[in-house]
Amino acid sequence: MENRIRVLIADDSAFVRKYLKEILAGDSEIEIVGTARDGEEAVKLALALRPDVVTIDVEMPKMDGLTALQYIMNENPIPVVVISSLTQKGELLTYEALALGAVDVIAKPSGPVSTDLRKIAEDIRRKVKAAAKSNIKAATRAIKKRGAGPYFEPVPSVTSITFKKLVIIGVSTGGPKTLTEILPELPADLPAPVIVVQHLPAGFTKSFAERLNNICRLEVSEAQDGEIITPGKILVAPGHSHLKIERRLGRNEVRVRLTDEPRDALYKPSVEVAMESALKVLGGQRLVAILLTGMGDDGANAMVKIRNAGGITIAEAEETAVVWGMPREAINRGGASVVVPAYRVAQEIVKAVKEG
Repeated sequence: MENRIRVLIADDSAFVRKYLKEILAGDSEIEIVGTARDGEEAVKLALALRPDVVTIDVEMPKMDGLTALQYIMNENPIPVVVISSLTQKGELLTYEALALGAVDVIAKPSGPVSTDLRKIAEDIRRKVKAAAKSNIKAATRAIKKRGAGPYFEPVPSVTSITFKKLVIIGVSTGGPKTLTEILPELPADLPAPVIVVQHLPAGFTKSFAERLNNICRLEVSEAQDGEIITPGKILVAPGHSHLKIERRLGRNEVRVRLTDEPRDALYKPSVEVAMESALKVLGGQRLVAILLTGMGDDGANAMVKIRNAGGITIAEAEETAVVWGMPREAINRGGASVVVPAYRVAQEIVKAVKEG
């Protein structure tokens, strides 16, 4: 088949290299052009073979995956999918890889030497194909730093449902890098809560939230079941549950509810589930909904409903999206009232909240 996706596999485990090769080569649209046993070899082969996609482990001998990733991105940017063991240490290392420009991350199901990779074979093939179509220039583009001061005059502290707007962001492939460019631009006195639904493996969202907390002016944490939603804080949906917005009868407060339902949702956490629950509880006019880079259409239908209900809906423009899937679907279905590149999203959020 012509125009097959050329893939380079980098992992220090011979078993993992073998299984990945079998999984990927089993797809008629994919061709394996090489394998590397360490980061140093991965860099050399990436520059020599110029594959369409590189899959890479984080912890490897001679040169680790993070260093190899930096060399690849500096010398000849290529879409990189991290396939790594998300241990406590590995979570942080894998996040670093995403921040350095990796397109996506896949958790090995049973540690560094996973002999059961076939359990996630479809996920691996799907993400490699999406990476091949990604906008790698957008993934590695640095956000221009603004010299402007705060967007708001100081506002009195507000709690509970007295906030005028709730900001809810849905994002998938390429999201960690994009979020590290957008969320730090939000001012410390933003009088609105922010909910982030990022497609990430279970166990990874906590360290991701901690890293965001270190670079953002707003407090960031992984959402907890039953937590009251308050202005000035960013809550990241955990990777193991759907996040819903809940208001208890007779109480003037809005809380997070973590649940496995619906069990048939393609993604967990689901952007669609989170946005629709927020719409049901708060109504459209209280919502600012955003869809950023990501494959598929998770959240697109909810964006249409929120816009029709009077909410403000923002979709990332193609020029900066690593994978222009989710925002494109929202736009095509009429669910985006504003379409802007990633570097203008924070400005649009602030504008929408202020207008509220």
